[in-house]
Amino acid sequence: MIESWRWFGPHDPVSLTDVRQTGATGIVTALHEIPNGTFWPEEEIAARRRMIEAAGLSWVVAESIPVHEDIKTGAPGWEEWARNWADTARALAHQGVKTICYNFMPVLDWTRTDLDFELQDGATALRFEFAAYAAFDLFILERDGAEAEYSADDIAAAEAFMGSASTQDRDRLTANIIAGLPGSEESYTLETFRERLAAYRNVGRQELFQNLRNFLDIVVPAAEEAGAVLAIHPDDPPRSLFGLPRIAGTLADLLHIASMNPSPANGFTLCTGSLGVHPDNDLPAIVRALGDRIHFAHLRATRREGDPRSFYEDAHLAGDIDIVSIVREMRHLETGAGKQIPMRPDHGHRILNDLTGTSTPGYPAIGRLRGLSELRGVLKAVNYFEGH
Repeated sequence: MIESWRWFGPHDPVSLTDVRQTGATGIVTALHEIPNGTFWPEEEIAARRRMIEAAGLSWVVAESIPVHEDIKTGAPGWEEWARNWADTARALAHQGVKTICYNFMPVLDWTRTDLDFELQDGATALRFEFAAYAAFDLFILERDGAEAEYSADDIAAAEAFMGSASTQDRDRLTANIIAGLPGSEESYTLETFRERLAAYRNVGRQELFQNLRNFLDIVVPAAEEAGAVLAIHPDDPPRSLFGLPRIAGTLADLLHIASMNPSPANGFTLCTGSLGVHPDNDLPAIVRALGDRIHFAHLRATRREGDPRSFYEDAHLAGDIDIVSIVREMRHLETGAGKQIPMRPDHGHRILNDLTGTSTPGYPAIGRLRGLSELRGVLKAVNYFEGH
């Protein structure tokens, strides 16, 4: 596997020089400064590639080309946004960046309620607390019809959260959910968030699946022509939020997406954290089922709490998943397909100097380096035992 590192561009607190010192060789990045739906000029892609290569690294994955919301809702004119996306994929491939990660999550990208959840050892982690999410939905956002989606116990837990939350706590929760986490390309106020949710009033799971199929009909041929592969990221968390449909959270969902277009270019990002949140997901089985459609991997672990809808980011070798078995299946996949798959550590804990320094939520330097080191050890062990 190609050891890689998420880098958010020249303003990332973790520099390319820092990345080089981790031992990673691949960079996973995007032109985050370009608005959603806009074509990425090839000269700007080339300039970013040269910057990365000057640091002794390679740009191995574009994560992500954002998918415009009009594509997801099927709004009039969505085809223009899809053609821009396809042209960007061609430009990336022409510059040697041939693995392209994207997601099809409506309105929000990955979502957390707490960015500094303190663990027993003093480190901090990202967390999704269902009671806090419900409190925001019911009592801060005040979404129409939300009450019907919660049980009496859920509403009581949300009320208890609000009763103990300070104004600062409520403001922080709101910012965490709608201000846009790293890698997200959209941020909202409460009013614009309500407006965006309203655009999905007539979009359910079947409509969203169809809109993805329509999108793939345009972008997959472009990727094939350019020699690129597309890798859809699973939903995070893998369930409906704010009444919005989500369609990439289980093996059945992913197999349905695979059936939309038989091309290997219609592929997947294996995110073990996102998929691991769903208690019914068997991750080694998912690797076997998707086979050589897996083009990229986010290796991390999540741990469900008392309420199985709540979870936090655990250490990379902990949590509710068997990372060793997953890596073993990934190595079998690589051997069978004759390729190397870029992987990166994801959502590390804030530890040591991360706790006092500047870092992007979920992407501290030392916490991710710990994760990469642990994953490197697993890879070495798997390679050794598979060879004997």
